[in-house]
Amino acid sequence: MIALGVLLGVLVLILVLMYNGFISRRNRLRNAFAAIDVQLKKRWDLVPRLVETVRGYASHEKELFEGVTKARRGIELAESASPERFKFEQDLGAGVSTVMLLAEDYPELKAGDQFLNLQRNLAEVETQIAAARRVFNAAVTAWNKGVEMFPGSVMAGALGYKVHDWFETPESQRKVTDVQL
Repeated sequence: MIALGVLLGVLVLILVLMYNGFISRRNRLRNAFAAIDVQLKKRWDLVPRLVETVRGYASHEKELFEGVTKARRGIELAESASPERFKFEQDLGAGVSTVMLLAEDYPELKAGDQFLNLQRNLAEVETQIAAARRVFNAAVTAWNKGVEMFPGSVMAGALGYKVHDWFETPESQRKVTDVQL
């Protein structure tokens, strides 16, 4: 009888520790997403100023500016940590990179104080986004390990926990961009 009580106590302790492990990993995941979200918001706020600054010099690039605007609106409408939101964030990042490359064709734009300030701010934000993405993806890895590995997979299934998506670069944006000198 005592052995059964000890065994039951150990089993309950293991379940509590596993559950608390999930809660801890979930909170790290949420915290990592909140950190990346703050940095993405900074970039999101810089984009209209950057687009307006460059648009005056490159008014014929209407499709590019529309794509950046569409991505920005998509971010605003998408659910917070959804794959759709991540796709729009990637599209926005790619569009901003293209806008920055476009500025290379306009020496007077590159020399302007407003553009230089925006360029510095954007470079700083992009560095912070990259760091936040690494932290977020590490938290996703820890979460997914808990969800997929036995015996946690049993508890995860019972609690309805699912594998989370990484914040990664889509295949369409992995190609090398040719730069004409």
